[in-house]
Amino acid sequence: MAESGPDFRMAEFLGALSATVPVGTARPIVVRATELQTLPAGQVHNPTTLSIAGTLPTTTFEIFRQTIPPGESSDMQRHHHETVHFVISGEGHSEVEDDTATWAGGDFVYTPPWTWHRHFNDSTEHPVEFLTIENSRLLGLLGVGRRQSAGLVSVAEARAMFTEESA
Repeated sequence: MAESGPDFRMAEFLGALSATVPVGTARPIVVRATELQTLPAGQVHNPTTLSIAGTLPTTTFEIFRQTIPPGESSDMQRHHHETVHFVISGEGHSEVEDDTATWAGGDFVYTPPWTWHRHFNDSTEHPVEFLTIENSRLLGLLGVGRRQSAGLVSVAEARAMFTEESA
């Protein structure tokens, strides 16, 4: 059966659709906190700690636990994927392009695709803990995933470093 193109036939396509969905066999179902894999500091490009639930059998999204130390921030970055940070604990603010938004434990922080952004821990005593979910695996499968880091700089400095011609 042709799935597309000149040999595609609607009757064959509809006849191949199943009324049942097989039970998923992907495992593990649970990854324990002690099984998270911490990315090496040299690959993170900022003072945060990123631990990935890499053994989860997800195919379209990635899950991290991110810790921002007191008074620190993530790097200024942009990427093709969407990201949602659930604030487990702590308080801070995020710069997303020309917008600044404050957040605290229990909030969700959304980062749209290809926007310069940076997350700050506003506490001098307590770390910020995020559960970070991004659709980077899906974009990677499609061959369109891209990420740029400008380091610990402002939005204006990142824009100057990465002009659209070099993007």
